[in-house]
Amino acid sequence: MIIRKRLISPFLAVTAIVVSLVSASQAFSQTGTSVYEGDWPSWAANGSAQRYSSLDQINADNVADVEIAWRFSTESFGPTVDFVNPSTPLEIDGVLYANIGSTRNVVALDATNGQVLWLFRYQEGDRFDEAPRKGAGRGVAFWSDGDTQRVLDVSPGYQLVSLDAKTGMPDPNFGENGIVDLYVGLRNADDPRYKYPDIGISAPPFVMNDVIVVGAAHRTGGRPRSKFNTKGDIRGFDVRTGELLWTFHTIPARGEVGFESWISGNDITGNSGVWAAISGDPELGHVYLPIEDPTGDYYGGDRHGDNLFSSGLVAVDIQTGERIWHQQFIHHDIWDWDVPSPPVIADLPNGRKVVMSVTKQSWVYAFDRATGEAIWPIVERPVPAGDVPGEWYSPTQPFPTRPAAFDRQGFTEEDLIDFTPELRALALEAIEGFRLSPTIYTPPSLTDSPDGTRGLLSLPSSTGGSNWESSALDPETGILYVPSRTQLQVLSLSKNPDSDIDFSQGFGVRVPRVQGLDIVKPPYGRITAIDMSSGDHLWMIANADTPDRLTNHPMLEGVDLPRTGVPTRSGIFVTKTLLFQAEGTGAAGASPIFRAINKATGDIVAEIDLPFNQTGLPFTYEHEDKQYIAMFVGGGGNAAELVAFALPD
Repeated sequence: MIIRKRLISPFLAVTAIVVSLVSASQAFSQTGTSVYEGDWPSWAANGSAQRYSSLDQINADNVADVEIAWRFSTESFGPTVDFVNPSTPLEIDGVLYANIGSTRNVVALDATNGQVLWLFRYQEGDRFDEAPRKGAGRGVAFWSDGDTQRVLDVSPGYQLVSLDAKTGMPDPNFGENGIVDLYVGLRNADDPRYKYPDIGISAPPFVMNDVIVVGAAHRTGGRPRSKFNTKGDIRGFDVRTGELLWTFHTIPARGEVGFESWISGNDITGNSGVWAAISGDPELGHVYLPIEDPTGDYYGGDRHGDNLFSSGLVAVDIQTGERIWHQQFIHHDIWDWDVPSPPVIADLPNGRKVVMSVTKQSWVYAFDRATGEAIWPIVERPVPAGDVPGEWYSPTQPFPTRPAAFDRQGFTEEDLIDFTPELRALALEAIEGFRLSPTIYTPPSLTDSPDGTRGLLSLPSSTGGSNWESSALDPETGILYVPSRTQLQVLSLSKNPDSDIDFSQGFGVRVPRVQGLDIVKPPYGRITAIDMSSGDHLWMIANADTPDRLTNHPMLEGVDLPRTGVPTRSGIFVTKTLLFQAEGTGAAGASPIFRAINKATGDIVAEIDLPFNQTGLPFTYEHEDKQYIAMFVGGGGNAAELVAFALPD
C-alpha cells in the first residue's frame, strides 16, 4: 500500500498564542487515562515506560489490511518547516496531545480525524534563539485529578507550562500565568560570557502523585563551549501551583552523598542532567532518573574521580527528592554512554518487581526497584587506561553478567567486513592509523597521538547501541524487545580554540569506509528479544532488509548477502498479539516501512508502507471501538506529518 497524495491541514495560520477551535465539551470528556482502557496517556504508554498496549483489534489475522485513516501535516505550524518530528503524542479519550513545529507548539487533535482542537504557541524571542535544544520536542505529559485536566510541556527556552487540556489556555494558578521559569535556581548558570544558561530539554516532563519532575539537557557535549557549565539538577514541582518542592543535585554538593567521588571539578563541572524521559512507581513513590555524563563527553581532565551520580540510575522519593538508592553504570564516563531512555518498570512473571535500564553500551541493567539490588551480579573488572594528558582513568568498570549484550561491544579486526577477500583487504588498509578497541572500555585518544594514530575506533558509538527510542516490554511474558544499531565512532581528541576545556572531540577525523561501504560486519541494526525472568536472549533479527546500496554495489555482485538491517532509529511498541516496528530515519537505506512481527519468533507477519520514514515513535490507541496505530513521519525534504492507520470500516 503506497499513499502518494498529501493532505494539508486546514489550519494554516496562527495569529495568537492560543487558538481554540472547538468548545470545551467537544474537546475533552474524561472517561479513562489508562493504557489498559485503550488510551496512550504517557510518552512510553504508561509511567512504567513499557510501550505496551493490551489492544488486539489489529492482530496477526488482519494487520495487513490496515490503511491510512487520516494525516495531519505540520508544514504551516512554524517560522520554518519541521522535517523531523520525534514526538510521540498522548491519546486520552479521543484527544491527541503533541508537540509540533520548530518552536515546539503544543496541539490537541481529534483522534478520529486529526483535526485541530486547539494550539498553544510559545513566543520566547531571543530566549528561543539561544536555546540549546530547539525544534519539536519528544512529547508532553498529562495530569488529571478527575475534575481538572492539564497538559504539561517544557519549551525550547526551558520554561514549564501547564495548559488546560480542554482549551489549551495556560493555567492562571500555575506559576506566573501558567509558566514556571526553569532558569531560576540553577547552579553554574550565571556565566557573564553568555546571555542564557546552556540548558534546556526535549523530553517530556514526568508527572506522578501530583508532582512534576523536570529533567535537564545541554548542548551536545562533544565540544563544550566551556568547562564551567550549568549543572543539570533535577527538580520536582507541585502540579497544581508550580511551586518548587525539591531539587536533587546530580553533581553532589559538599556534605552530600557522592561528593567524595569527585576528586576535582565538582565546583566547576556541569551537565549530568536527565535528557531522557523519566519513569516512576506510584505505589513506592519512587521516580527513576537516568543520569547523563558530566562536562565534557569525551574528556574528564577537569573532573577527576568516579563522578557520582553521572551515567547511572538514581531512585528518588517523588515527594521530597531524597535519594533512595543509586547504581552507577560507568565510572568517570569519557565515552558519552550516558543513560538514554526511561527505565522500564515491571512485575515479572517470576514475581520479581524490577526496574531495567537499556543503555548505549548495549546492556540491560536490572534491579529490584525498591532496594536497588542487582537482579544478576554486576562485577567490577579492570579496564585499560589511556594516555591523554591531564585525564583521569578509573581502573575498573562495572560489567553486568546477565543478560548478555544485545549489540556489538568493542572493535577489532575480527569485526571487519569479509564479504569478499578484496573488501576485507581494503578494510584492513582503511583502519591503518587508528587505534582499535579490544574491550568496550578502551579510552579515547588524541587526534595527533605520539604513536602516529588519529583516534580510537569504538563500538558502540555515543549514540548507541540503544538510545532514546527505548525498548518495549510485554508484561504478560516478561519479554523485553530492544532495538539497537551497530555503528562505528572515532573517539579522537584535540584542542578546541573556542573553548576553555583542554580537549574536545576532534575535528575532521571520520570513520573510514571502503568504496562507500561500512567496514563493520552486519547486522547494522537489530531487534533483540530478551526474557527478563531468566536473562536469556530468545531471538534476534535485523531491523530492515538489505538496502539497495549494498545489493547493487559493484563489488558485491554475485555475493549472497545476509539481511543486513540499517543503523537507524527503529521505533517499536508491543500489543497483546504483536510487536510493531518502523525503520526510522538517520541512516542510508532506511525505508518508509512499518512491520508487524510475531512476538514469540521474530518472524515478520506484515509490512506496511508509510508515506515517509518514521521520525517519532509509533503508538496505538482505541476510540469509539476502533483501534488506531499512529506515528510522526517525515525527513528527506518532507514536512513532518502525523499519520494514523486503522482497519477499513
